[in-house]
Amino acid sequence: MSLLPDFSSRERRALWLLWTTPALWSVNYIVARIAPGVVEPHMLALGRWALAGLVLSVIARSELWRERRSTWQAAGQYLALGTLGMVICGAWVYQGAQTTSAMNIALIYAASPVLIALGAVLWLGERFSWRQGLGVVIAMLGVFHVVVKGQWLALAQVEWVAGDGWIVVAMVSWAGFALLQKKWSSPLGSTARLAAICMGGVVVLLPFSLWESWQATTPVWSTQATLLVVAAALIPGVGAYWSYGFCQKVLGASRVAASLYLGPLYGGLSAWLVLGESLGWHHVLGACLILPGIYLASRK
Repeated sequence: MSLLPDFSSRERRALWLLWTTPALWSVNYIVARIAPGVVEPHMLALGRWALAGLVLSVIARSELWRERRSTWQAAGQYLALGTLGMVICGAWVYQGAQTTSAMNIALIYAASPVLIALGAVLWLGERFSWRQGLGVVIAMLGVFHVVVKGQWLALAQVEWVAGDGWIVVAMVSWAGFALLQKKWSSPLGSTARLAAICMGGVVVLLPFSLWESWQATTPVWSTQATLLVVAAALIPGVGAYWSYGFCQKVLGASRVAASLYLGPLYGGLSAWLVLGESLGWHHVLGACLILPGIYLASRK
């Protein structure tokens, strides 16, 4: 017997993606930690979204051509979304990662689902039940347990640096990005719309990247820089952003926002598997809170 008997196949697919999208995003944590000294933040973001936009544009070329007039008329929206999602939530995160810790980043970003859920209720008129609210609270407790490594008194020892400011702005920007995608309706499908947003992001990123290249202190472009760009473009770029946009279109902004609570958990697993960082019991207990919390928050 199906566990989701009343869901359409499209909604069922979105619910599965809800759980896997943060895993794709966790690759960006690894890229951000390796990038300093290899490639500059805006250049990394430009390469990431230029490549991602090219791949998406090829896939959705027929739809983009058919909707070229409506896309051009909404060019301001795509520039705004590109600025929020690709510049601020891209380059500025790489910038902040140079001086702040992974714990601080996870702690700050943990607030973004709350902003999205509140914005969806107050601004978009979405309904939010007590069960979903309970799920958000439970998931939030799990997130905090992970980022403080099970030591709640460690919150008093957090040291705030300049990078934290970059991440705070990026967190607020992500909430705006998610809400505006839902607020601004589009005739484009998920793939074509993300391609258009990438174009907007590349246009805004280009002058910053040229200035950054002129002032760059990193070595000449290397093979490692290319690998970072390709990884960031295909996995947390095309994969994660497309999946998130699709889920939000099907499920709504407030329900999908709760999936971001998986970020610190998946990020910790990625750091353990790829970078050799330790995996503790606080990750396990955090997962025991985060996973049921997301289940409750994502229900109708």
